[in-house]
Amino acid sequence: MRRAALALVALAALAAFWFGASAAYAHAFLDHAQPAVGSTVHGPPAEVKLWFTQRLEPAFSTVRVLDSGGAQVDAKDKRVDPGDKTLLRVSLPKLAPGKYRVVWRILSVDTHPTEGDYTFEIAP
Repeated sequence: MRRAALALVALAALAAFWFGASAAYAHAFLDHAQPAVGSTVHGPPAEVKLWFTQRLEPAFSTVRVLDSGGAQVDAKDKRVDPGDKTLLRVSLPKLAPGKYRVVWRILSVDTHPTEGDYTFEIAP
């Protein structure tokens, strides 16, 4: 009887670990970006591209690019790429040299929201 109870406890612990681990992977996270996180680029980029680990819900996914004063400088045309549902992009005008902050909030198709930000710099 004692051996069966220990086996049951071990099985319950394994199930808790398994379901807890799969819940941790339920959110979409930023995989990579262009311009890259923390990078310095030479010449202004035409757009910001963000790739995530899951497909995005277009109506509930946003990205903004802010200058050092906090003003939004992107073209406000954010969109999930029709050919790659993990790619969120926004166009940029010709930006001056300086530091810029990319702020994103997305909803993956599994209905879990995530958000974050990073900076990049345009060299003079």
